[in-house]
Amino acid sequence: MAREIDEAWIEEAVERYRHIESLQAEFDKAVHGVEVTVRSPDGLVEVVVTAAGAITDVRIFGALHGRTSVELARSVHAAVTAAADAARWAREKLHGETFGDYRPLTEA
Repeated sequence: MAREIDEAWIEEAVERYRHIESLQAEFDKAVHGVEVTVRSPDGLVEVVVTAAGAITDVRIFGALHGRTSVELARSVHAAVTAAADAARWAREKLHGETFGDYRPLTEA
C-alpha cells in the first residue's frame, strides 16, 4: 500500500524549520549582545555578564583597607553568583521574547 505525501504539510514544515533557524540566529546574537551588571551585597564588587554567561568586566569599588582576603573573596563570590543568576534570567527573558509567539506544528 503506497503512502500519500502531503506536500503542503512538508512545505509548511520546511518553512517553519527555516523560521526556527532564523529565530535561533537572532537569539544567539542577542544573548551575546545583552549585558547585565550586578553588585555584591556590600557594593564592593561589580560584575558585568552577557546573557550567554560570559563575564566581560569585574570592578572593585571603594578602599580595600581593613578588608581581609576572605571578605574580598566573599564579595567576589557573591557578585559572580548573582551575575550567573542574572545571565540566566536575561537568557530566559530573551528566549521568551524570541520564541514566545511560536506555535507548535500540531495543535494539541
